[in-house]
Amino acid sequence: MIYDPTGVVEAQPKPLAPRLANLRGLRLGVLDNTKWNGNKLLRAIVALLQRDDGIGEVRYYKKESFSKSADPALIASIAAENQAVLTAIGD
Repeated sequence: MIYDPTGVVEAQPKPLAPRLANLRGLRLGVLDNTKWNGNKLLRAIVALLQRDDGIGEVRYYKKESFSKSADPALIASIAAENQAVLTAIGD
């Protein structure tokens, strides 16, 4: 018997959001995935965005676990409450 681990992934293409002209004054949502260094990386990037690009208010959110997808209600809240979102993996 031969096991073939390849498969087919079926997914509908989704368009990317339009690129923002600039970040000055925008409200930024930051999603922490709870990985060990993720929060450290995100805070460093936020500091740079505030210094160099004039980001406005910053709101922080946290996933339940890095190994699980974010709750759809959390994603909806982040999308509704912010004009731009930042997330990262910090391994």
